[in-house]
Amino acid sequence: MTYTRSLDNATFIHPATFYISGFYNVPYAKYYYIFLCFVYVLTVLGNSFVMGVIFLARVLHTAKYIAVFNLAFSDLCGSSAVIPKYVEMFLFDKQYISYEDCLANMFFVFFFMTLQSLTLLALAYDRLVAICFPLRYHAVVTKTAMAVIIGVIWVFALIVFALLVGFITRLSFCRSTTVDSYFCDHGPVYRLACSDVSMNYILAHVGVTSILYIPLILILVSYVCIGFALLRISRGADRIKAMKTCTSHLILVAMFYLPIVSVYISALVTSIPPNTRIINSVLTQTIPPMLNPIIYTLKTNEILQSFKVLYRRAKLIFAKEGSVISIVKN
Repeated sequence: MTYTRSLDNATFIHPATFYISGFYNVPYAKYYYIFLCFVYVLTVLGNSFVMGVIFLARVLHTAKYIAVFNLAFSDLCGSSAVIPKYVEMFLFDKQYISYEDCLANMFFVFFFMTLQSLTLLALAYDRLVAICFPLRYHAVVTKTAMAVIIGVIWVFALIVFALLVGFITRLSFCRSTTVDSYFCDHGPVYRLACSDVSMNYILAHVGVTSILYIPLILILVSYVCIGFALLRISRGADRIKAMKTCTSHLILVAMFYLPIVSVYISALVTSIPPNTRIINSVLTQTIPPMLNPIIYTLKTNEILQSFKVLYRRAKLIFAKEGSVISIVKN
């Protein structure tokens, strides 16, 4: 079933629904979907924990933790844009999705992925200034400056993917409506169109370059500068201490970029089987948001110490309330 839409004196043919193909003949696939449910639960708990600690602990109300809070929020929302819909479609055999829902799904998946990527770049900037210009750090990386950076990231992601999705609405779909992916992926959707997709092709490459390759290159450049700065530190203990402040961020960068970039490069070099591509892509989008709060909690002493303080404070409050209740009863 299709319907037509007129826009600027042009008529476009839009399908009522798309069919998300997902896996092809994979045995025991339902166990994989159940596994993703556990991943999602851990993602929600972990990122909610990090955001809660940052919000409640005044000592963490700094420029760096504004970016960390934004990363946790985008991790939580990014997983929420992928996993619940993915599980609903394939675990309960609801693989048809309306045209409007498909475009909304496309926008939110890529929007939050962009926030994750660019927030990691913002954290790299934070580490660059902290290690290369330590005396100027508090004057340069202020809460206001970081809030502006995060705001610009949100506006940039909103504009880029509003354009990307907007140009999908200017395509006509008069052939197959089966999307060879696990969600309404931009590439598999626009390739189904029977009209000119040259602008969509260009925007797709601009989008990948701006949200993946350029941030990754800038992060690598920042760590080259950090490496030279560390070599100028004479005392070995100070050098190790400075390096430790970067370890959690480096792990997050490696977990986020390496799988995604490897999937894109592999797709350019060779033909990847659909099932392999789907498994790699899903795990790439779901495992890092689950692990990020665990890594930040274990590797960042400030979050652990702040949680301990909040826990002791809460325990003391409950103890006082309990004693008051017991006195009232007596």
